[in-house]
Amino acid sequence: MTASLKSHSHGQTMVLTISNPEHRNALGPDMYAAGVEALNIAESSPEVRSVVITGEGGNFCAGGNLQRLLANRQQAPEVQAQSIEGLHNWIETIRAFPKPVVAAVEGACAGAGFSLALACDLIVAAQGSVFVMAYANVGLSPDGGATWSLMRALPRATALQLLLCGDRVGAERLQQLGVVSQVSSTGESLADALSLCERLNARAPNALASIKELANDAATVALHAQLDAERDHFVRNLHHANAGEGIAAFMEKRPANYR
Repeated sequence: MTASLKSHSHGQTMVLTISNPEHRNALGPDMYAAGVEALNIAESSPEVRSVVITGEGGNFCAGGNLQRLLANRQQAPEVQAQSIEGLHNWIETIRAFPKPVVAAVEGACAGAGFSLALACDLIVAAQGSVFVMAYANVGLSPDGGATWSLMRALPRATALQLLLCGDRVGAERLQQLGVVSQVSSTGESLADALSLCERLNARAPNALASIKELANDAATVALHAQLDAERDHFVRNLHHANAGEGIAAFMEKRPANYR
């Protein structure tokens, strides 16, 4: 079976499914390019208000294909560098994407699969799912922004425990640490992620885009710069038609109909 990234719509949510079940949904360059293309299409489509990334079958993603990595050891270093650039382009596209992206995790979430989940805005993980930064277990260092994400999400010692030791950690523990947003029953992560997206889809898209942009920049700018950015976004959103609808709906005690 050929590895691929499948796409389908569920209401106003685009669902991207990593499909490589023979290898526990291991990633590859074709998937990276397909992921970037899908998000570019979703960004320009007013019919899409959120995205879910999930894995086919009982696993989210086992990371890189070790057989492919072994073969790349016989190639020039530039071959693997180009592959990682493809992954990193997808990671950056997810981070910059103005609409919510939710990872729905079952089973194994390892290596670059863990990095991919961390790049998403929210993670819905099933009971029994297992996360592992597997790189050091096979003599490698992380990619996919794993160090960037974990060092911002966790205390230094906790992040380094995961990165250096390659310990397996469950969804419940990662929820306690604030990495996983929601723990679902086994087999229900996608359904719960879609339900979460329905809530997000009902909110003003321009406001959610502002929140994502502000949140992404918050860790790297000075307070004064962040305050200026919050002011500018607030004023722009206040003068958007959705603010008029939202305020009116609140005052009239009815659901808002955002565009």
